Amino acid sequence: MADTQYDPGPRIAHAGSINLGTPDLQRSLWFFRDLLGMEVVVETEGVAYLRGYQELVHHSLVLTQQADARVNAYSFRVQRPEDVELFHAKLVADEVEVLELPSGTEAGRGTAIRFLVPWSEHPFEFYYDIDKPLAPEALRSRLPTSSSRRRGLGARRLDHFNVQTSPGTMNQAEQWMQDFMGLKRREFIMMPDHPTTLMASWMSVTNQMHDVAIGVNRDEKNAQLHHVAFNLENYHDVLTAADQIRDLDISYGVGPGKHGVGQAMYLYIHDPGSDHRVELYSGGYHVFDPDWEPVEWAVPDIPHGMTWYGEAIDIAPGSRGRQTTPSAGLRG
Repeated sequence: MADTQYDPGPRIAHAGSINLGTPDLQRSLWFFRDLLGMEVVVETEGVAYLRGYQELVHHSLVLTQQADARVNAYSFRVQRPEDVELFHAKLVADEVEVLELPSGTEAGRGTAIRFLVPWSEHPFEFYYDIDKPLAPEALRSRLPTSSSRRRGLGARRLDHFNVQTSPGTMNQAEQWMQDFMGLKRREFIMMPDHPTTLMASWMSVTNQMHDVAIGVNRDEKNAQLHHVAFNLENYHDVLTAADQIRDLDISYGVGPGKHGVGQAMYLYIHDPGSDHRVELYSGGYHVFDPDWEPVEWAVPDIPHGMTWYGEAIDIAPGSRGRQTTPSAGLRG
């Protein structure tokens, strides 16, 4: 056999972090730090960096004090240090405008690139280098695979992004994410009233069923966030979260229930400081087959896909379940 080396080119490793703009930083900090139990790694004037209790890297969540509630960035870690530069070269070759972000633009993070996803206009950032600080002694766990002790509702890590774009850009944006980022479509739904247009697609580069989901925004908006999901250890944790949150001044959304798509337990709530939707997410299946074929949900089964059991998700015009939050432009 010939001694050849195969280089697959630049690749995404996983969804790394999200930067959420919030008009009320202290209220958002209470929600993510005190209620969900995330660790504040660094807090500077107007910006806080947080991580779940099983995340060894510097942060998976950035909270930025600003006038409007928007997503400033969706960030992905790449597989190798050189992949940041290689992705940059590919974007330039495809005539996509790219910004280079120096090391330290986000605390604890190395050099990154920033661009708007063609068609959907979501601000994505790619990076590799990120610090792995120890938690303060008072928060440190005896478990070396946990960055800190479990606290609050037990958010252990960032799980996935669920974003939306307009019907007219949906197919192109989803295909671009597959072709450029290497995301693999795991499950999908076509629009019942327009069967050549995707309604939603769940994609991953990891063994998770999805690292990114993209869906149609029925209000014809691009660059929208439907929710960011944080992973809880088990179904019981989601039920405990639902029980405790009912006593608090938090928009409850929908759930707890189980999705047919992905087969995970979910609970949708809203950060009271920013109103961004947050999903508490547990369970679900993993993909190990290299020849996995994307699973299509037929029109009669779509309600089961959204909610296998539990309260049905309301996406009627004007409903809370249909609301989204916007994203920043290329330069924030």
